[in-house]
Amino acid sequence: MSRIAVLIPCYNESATIEKVVRDYRSALPEADIYVYDNNSTDGTAELARKAGAIVRHEYRQGKGNVIRSMFREIDADCYVMTDGDDTYPAESAPEMARLILEGKADMVNGDRLSSTYFSENKRPFHNMGNVMVRGLINRFFKSDVRDIMTGYRAFSRAFVKAFPILSRGFEIETEMTIYAVDRNFVIREIPIAYRDRPEGSVSKLNTYSDGFRVLRTIFRLYRDYRPFAFFGVISLVFLAAAAACMIPVLSEYFATGLVPRFPTLIVGTACGICALLSFFAGVILQVVVKQHSQETELMMNLFSEVKRHDDTK
Repeated sequence: MSRIAVLIPCYNESATIEKVVRDYRSALPEADIYVYDNNSTDGTAELARKAGAIVRHEYRQGKGNVIRSMFREIDADCYVMTDGDDTYPAESAPEMARLILEGKADMVNGDRLSSTYFSENKRPFHNMGNVMVRGLINRFFKSDVRDIMTGYRAFSRAFVKAFPILSRGFEIETEMTIYAVDRNFVIREIPIAYRDRPEGSVSKLNTYSDGFRVLRTIFRLYRDYRPFAFFGVISLVFLAAAAACMIPVLSEYFATGLVPRFPTLIVGTACGICALLSFFAGVILQVVVKQHSQETELMMNLFSEVKRHDDTK
């Protein structure tokens, strides 16, 4: 029988955690419900345990740290990740788990943005931020993901055990999406009926600081996954600066045989050298990225072989 794990990272969600655990217990009665408490001070852990969840603790603050521990410690065939704030409908979990268990997806996103998110969410900057992040990632990585930062997802075991988590905070969702797109995992999305937090439940997100961290993560991962394009743009900028400096100097030299503006010549030469260095840095790093991608594919092939061997026992 396939093992399903429901993962609920929590920080001060006492107003909703009991209902969330009961809802997922009803929707997926065969699943193990794990609540990872992240230094809550309002009794979240006790309430989750009372509702029937398996409670564990992560003392390093941040959602990324919590998910890192979840992925390392829990073994399952399907992982359903949700939030403890009762904003995601448990009724969608069986369909998400089915897509994973039938091998039709490696990651299933609960798509809020194609459903009720913009009418339910009362924070307009969050709405704008979601749209902006979606546009940036789909443009940079040539993808078509509708909801980049949803916290409601299902994963295959292969994805969970291959995903190297680097983020510590809420930018983890962005990192998951970019990794799945870059490594060619199968992504499916199903619209979900998102609902805003109930009365008495307070969001832990900071619109500006967390938004800045998400944007920083996008550009960091673009540099890591697309180094030739990233450093190629930098190389073009330096090349344009070098041309702006050198063209007047060379024109005057060919006309008079003199180079009266040595500072401009030096700056132009330095910019030209930087352009070459950036270009070759991009070329070299692109080769390294390709090698990492090949290693990932080999690891996935090995994982598939081990899984088939275990299934035949």
